[in-house]
Amino acid sequence: MRGDVATQTTMLSLITADQLVPSDHPIREIKPIVDHALAELSPTFDLMYSKMGRPSIPPEHLLKSCVLIALYSVRSERQFCEQLQYNLLFKWFLDLNVVDAAFDASTFSKNKERLLEHDVARQFFCAVLAEADGRDLLSDEHFSVDGTLFEAWASMKSFRPKSDGGDGPASGRNPDVDFRGERRSNESHASRTDPDARLMRKGLGKEAKLCFAGHVLMENRNGLVVDISVTHATGTAEREAALQMVDRLPRKGRVTLAGDKGYDTADFVKACRGRGVTPRVAQKKHSAIDGRTTRHPGYAISQRIRKRVEEVFGWSKTVGGGWKLRYVGIPRNQMWAELTVTAFNLVRMANLARAPV
Repeated sequence: MRGDVATQTTMLSLITADQLVPSDHPIREIKPIVDHALAELSPTFDLMYSKMGRPSIPPEHLLKSCVLIALYSVRSERQFCEQLQYNLLFKWFLDLNVVDAAFDASTFSKNKERLLEHDVARQFFCAVLAEADGRDLLSDEHFSVDGTLFEAWASMKSFRPKSDGGDGPASGRNPDVDFRGERRSNESHASRTDPDARLMRKGLGKEAKLCFAGHVLMENRNGLVVDISVTHATGTAEREAALQMVDRLPRKGRVTLAGDKGYDTADFVKACRGRGVTPRVAQKKHSAIDGRTTRHPGYAISQRIRKRVEEVFGWSKTVGGGWKLRYVGIPRNQMWAELTVTAFNLVRMANLARAPV
């Protein structure tokens, strides 16, 4: 029997967003972790705001919104604010009422500047990581490191000679530019849109693009990210960032660090051993490590597990929207990276919680 089309909409409904989100939805595993982490950061939030003036968007809502943007591949903050008006799952996750108005996109972006100023994204990342540690999900002995290139927001047309003094080749918003026969390098050229971006290529035969270097330190037990860094894209950025992340790592004793062949250099291996770190890097033809490292069964295990770090980069670039960065400069992209890998860790923790014992 054909149903009738009801033209009269409901005037009053006694229903909440919580009743509409399925009881077995994966995000129900994520929300308590986020709420607990934000409760730990409440003293920090108190110091960020004045006791006087008009109330702003709560920092809890800002951070939860960034998690949703990463989880649901929302391409911009403006689009998120639009979806918040009618997406009841988003409102439920933010503890908003069904009738509450969505955030103004300009106000939302402006309020995020305070998160950047007080380095709240890093604290939120550490708070979620502490929750994972409390659940005994982290290894404190075995780690893996890797790096990738994130394409910058700036276009190749903005990569102009430093001697130009900032003047473009032509007037207009999108001028025609002919680069044929022009030799360009980071020493002689710089992006007018994003001076922090660097011209770099990932492997032979691939085109050079304006990029940032992204670096991840992963623990080997469950593949959770324990540190992330966004730096200038240079030939030595991966090894330099790896040592910096190892230095930030809270350690109780000697640890192992797995990596690909790019880390198999004498300087890096020596620096690791000087820090009490066993470098379990993939060997090149003339390797800086020998049988003293490779003879142990743990070396083969580390080499197998280290490849899981590619899952972090793959998730960040596809689901997290990092195939082309949305922000200008290292500080803002660092904040994006910290919030994105926090969302990755939350998904991983939720999956582990739901996995059969």
